[in-house]
Amino acid sequence: MRRRLIARWQGIVLALVGIVATVWLALTDQLGLYINPASSWFAILMAIIGAVFVVAAFAWPPLDDEHASESDVSTPTPTPTPTPTPHARARVRGTRPEPVHEHEHAPSAPPGRIRTAQTAVIVVGATLALLVLPPATLTSAVASQRSINSEASAIDRDGAALVGGDTSSFTVKDWAVLLRQNPDVDTYTGTPVDVSGFVLASTEDSENVFYITRFVVTHCAIDAQPVGVPVYLPGWEEEYDADQWVEASGALTANPAGSATDPLVLVPDELDRIEEPSDPYVF
Repeated sequence: MRRRLIARWQGIVLALVGIVATVWLALTDQLGLYINPASSWFAILMAIIGAVFVVAAFAWPPLDDEHASESDVSTPTPTPTPTPTPHARARVRGTRPEPVHEHEHAPSAPPGRIRTAQTAVIVVGATLALLVLPPATLTSAVASQRSINSEASAIDRDGAALVGGDTSSFTVKDWAVLLRQNPDVDTYTGTPVDVSGFVLASTEDSENVFYITRFVVTHCAIDAQPVGVPVYLPGWEEEYDADQWVEASGALTANPAGSATDPLVLVPDELDRIEEPSDPYVF
């Protein structure tokens, strides 16, 4: 059937686009924008296996019924029964014939043509998304849809090991986990912090506080969760924009606003704009 033939080639072409995109991202060292680098080898292996199946699909001849269309199947056509015309019915009844109203209907597109157009849209869309548009990192728009510092699995796994550790090498994730688990003001007030990430406005006190944020990626970008260190800087929006990458150094102190969500904030001594790093996520 024509429908089966279209579905066959749609699947093959989409698989080929995905394989090419995976290999290209791996060769250009950008696969980490979409999956955890620890899983890169698995993605590449799956791409190689997929390529073998695509080659086999091109080499394997299609089934005979994939070449056949609905019009090729001959079915017996019943002999139509003549329908009396209005004039004939009128002569039988002895009445005046009723006027016949003819309505013109716009011809509809054949179903096969519609399916072909839908397939073309899907293939072109996938090609644009995976091969034409440049790879991009997750932004504050995604972070605002997910609760920041709510990565419970990371807190349970890493929190205990971070207590009493060397804070000079802590990442945004390390600080977020530690402060989420033990936000004791007396313990951490005055502790130096040096972190980098993108700017994300606080939903509780957006005029004075923003987060230096990164995404934690467990497997792929779909499960990415934002973590961040709250920065206290009144009027920050006049100098910095959301998604702007910055590097801050300073010390932790009690939040002047007395927030229960963020009892400790970073008061920066230095806050510099930086370019987005090649490894924007933490794992």
